Amino acid sequence: MNESLVMVAIIAAVVIILFLKTARVVPQKSEFVVERLGKYHSTLGAGFHILIPFLDRVSYRRSLKEEVMDIPSQICITRDNVSVEVDGVIYLMVIDSKLSSYGIENYKIGATQLAQTSLRSAIGKIDLDKTFEERDSINQQVVEAVDEAAQNWGVKVLRYEIKDITPPNSVMAAMEGQMKAEREKRAAISISEGDRQSRINRAEGARQEAIALSEGEKMKRINEAEGQAKEIELFAEATAQGVRTVAEALAERGGLAAANLRIAERYIQEFGHIAKEGNTLVIPSDLSDVSGMVASLTTVLETVKHKKGE
Repeated sequence: MNESLVMVAIIAAVVIILFLKTARVVPQKSEFVVERLGKYHSTLGAGFHILIPFLDRVSYRRSLKEEVMDIPSQICITRDNVSVEVDGVIYLMVIDSKLSSYGIENYKIGATQLAQTSLRSAIGKIDLDKTFEERDSINQQVVEAVDEAAQNWGVKVLRYEIKDITPPNSVMAAMEGQMKAEREKRAAISISEGDRQSRINRAEGARQEAIALSEGEKMKRINEAEGQAKEIELFAEATAQGVRTVAEALAERGGLAAANLRIAERYIQEFGHIAKEGNTLVIPSDLSDVSGMVASLTTVLETVKHKKGE
């Protein structure tokens, strides 16, 4: 009875060991490479699988997820013979588990070494000043070089990024001085351009002001000339109207007598004004001048009257 129990226990242990040896569960986004008698047999995808005991063996386990690897910093020499320290990071992914297992001993080490050599080659083709400006171009060159070789490894290189570019301290100091000089140059140019534009604006303002003043003076003179002309015209029209009115009054009955009386009054009145303004009074030698003057004016008025009657 005891021997039977021992045998059952032994058989159960063997079955459990065999099950553990033959049963395999492959996680999602992973693949297992199986060898049978030391030779590649199959690639197991995600799920549950049973292997043949003592014949099949899982030799390699590969993750199909995107992997990120740091590329150690290294010294690179630019085209203008300046040493810079550069490090980066590379992103890759296994697309063929079989090739990644048998195409290269360690695809991670291979990708790292190839990325470093490609980076040194790319940096050596450009000057130091361009290394900071052409990072995208450098990254693309590294990706193309590594991806071309990684095709035989069953690996796809997705991208490469430079993390840091560190020149020597002496070069950093020189670059900082150059950048400072460039900033001062741009500042001086900006100030001069601003002053130039300011002068142009002031000159343009002065020109427009002078034009406006001259236009205003011109319009003022035109208006004054037009006003004077209009004044002369109105005065002439008023004088002509006055003369016509006087002629019409003379033509009426009693008009001539009234004119004679008005002239005599006006003459005596003006003679009195002269006497008031000075201490010296000039008396006409012939007091009949008044009647003579009135007679002369009367003759003129009669002539006007006759012409009006005609």
